[in-house]
Amino acid sequence: MLKKKIIFLIGPTAVGKSAIAIHLAKKINAEIISCDSMQVYNSMDIVTSQPGCAQKKKLKHHLLGVIKPAKEYNVARYRKDALSICGKLFSKGKLPLFVGGAGLYYSVIIDGIFPSSPENKLIRARLYKQLSLKGNKYLYGKLSKVDPLSAKKIHPNDARRIIRALEVYMEAGLPISVLQKSRVGLGNEYEIKVFALNTNRQVLYDKINQRVDKMFNSGLVNEVRSLLNHKLSKTALCAIGVRELEGYFNGRYTLDEARRLIQRNSRRYAKRQLTWFRKDKRIEWINIRDKETAGEVAKRIWKKLF
Repeated sequence: MLKKKIIFLIGPTAVGKSAIAIHLAKKINAEIISCDSMQVYNSMDIVTSQPGCAQKKKLKHHLLGVIKPAKEYNVARYRKDALSICGKLFSKGKLPLFVGGAGLYYSVIIDGIFPSSPENKLIRARLYKQLSLKGNKYLYGKLSKVDPLSAKKIHPNDARRIIRALEVYMEAGLPISVLQKSRVGLGNEYEIKVFALNTNRQVLYDKINQRVDKMFNSGLVNEVRSLLNHKLSKTALCAIGVRELEGYFNGRYTLDEARRLIQRNSRRYAKRQLTWFRKDKRIEWINIRDKETAGEVAKRIWKKLF
């Protein structure tokens, strides 16, 4: 019996995933499931670079703008929601096409998630207090001592993931890297195909800078100002553009400097995404050629699928 297919189209921010995904989805009778940790939030369309209304009208998208920014949304809930959508798509005779650049979200779908106890609010509050008093470097040092394998995979400035790894260790008494070995993936049940998009680094960086300019022209400043007038979850606050514009609103620097910081931090994020994905040998890389259209790239991927 042939296995059902689950397809991933991943890659760094601004590489062109959304446009290519629409062309590909139409060719393979698929609907798109967002694989992005920020686009799940509503009222954050510009700052999270959600596909526009025109793109959404062309094809059905799932898990875009479904959570209020004040709410936390984690990988366990994402996996549950995404797999539920997969089941509904299969029942309609459609394929799920996961599209995005969140390495952790991609990982929990393809590799599973380890059984974890609910968050320990007391431990987490204590760790966040240490973060505010002593900074990322101190917590990262603690993690390096108790779970060096996880520390190698987590960026020293990724406070949220550092705290989560320490919380799991303090709650379970075992490193998260050990617990993750008990994960059960989807490989036995489904045929998994993973394609990652990439392009020349300077071309990618130019695209990132142009995207940020477009975000500003589309009303980014007003959107973030409105967001900051309300309570935001710790996750939503991590969206690139929120903290940078908060500094401008508080008078710490000019709007031009905020723009520069958003562009710089977006480029750094793209670099981290590429580093994460390059470690996964299951991924087939698709290098976008000079002047190649989204439809042409989608056609190349389609030929590899069938």
